[in-house]
Amino acid sequence: MLAETQIQTDWETVCQLDDITPFTGVCALVGEIHIAIFRVSDDKLYAIQNYCPFGQASILSRGIVGTVGERIVVASPLYKQQYDLATGECLEDPETTLTTYAVRVHDGSVQILN
Repeated sequence: MLAETQIQTDWETVCQLDDITPFTGVCALVGEIHIAIFRVSDDKLYAIQNYCPFGQASILSRGIVGTVGERIVVASPLYKQQYDLATGECLEDPETTLTTYAVRVHDGSVQILN
């Protein structure tokens, strides 16, 4: 008889939802990864890598959140590349894609899937 494989999902609490003002971002260290978390409405969050490959700095959480057509994006504060928050795709250079992370709100806490 084969043993069942169990997939473990660990959600790590990084802050409270009220700590993030709508249409802004914050940075969290999850393990050794800098993650930018954006709150775009009362209950909608996105999480992407905080490291900007063009500016070569962990600065995306300080970017400007907005929309381009139907896409919700953040513009890098250094060179202004725009990244789709849902997919991580750079609008100016589609070959460049950021890592995205699962994020949720649980009992008022913002959690990242670790």
